[in-house]
Amino acid sequence: MELFGYIGSICLAICAVPQAIMSYKKGHSKGLSINFLLLWTAGEIFTLIYVFPKLDIPLILNYSANIIFLGIIWRYKIFPKTFF
Repeated sequence: MELFGYIGSICLAICAVPQAIMSYKKGHSKGLSINFLLLWTAGEIFTLIYVFPKLDIPLILNYSANIIFLGIIWRYKIFPKTFF
């Protein structure tokens, strides 16, 4: 049963990877609203705080990875690349 938790957490953790790559390649995250990113970020942080004391490793890995990828997306939302 724990294997399902790891597989699900890995799938959810890498969900943000395509968007982070797209933001990097395009140099911006203009297609994502600030409200969406704020809710997503808050959800990841609050649930990480909730599961951390329980030491639920699959969920800790999931939320930690998503926070990292969200950081990349936020970077290009706030500081888009300027192309000449």
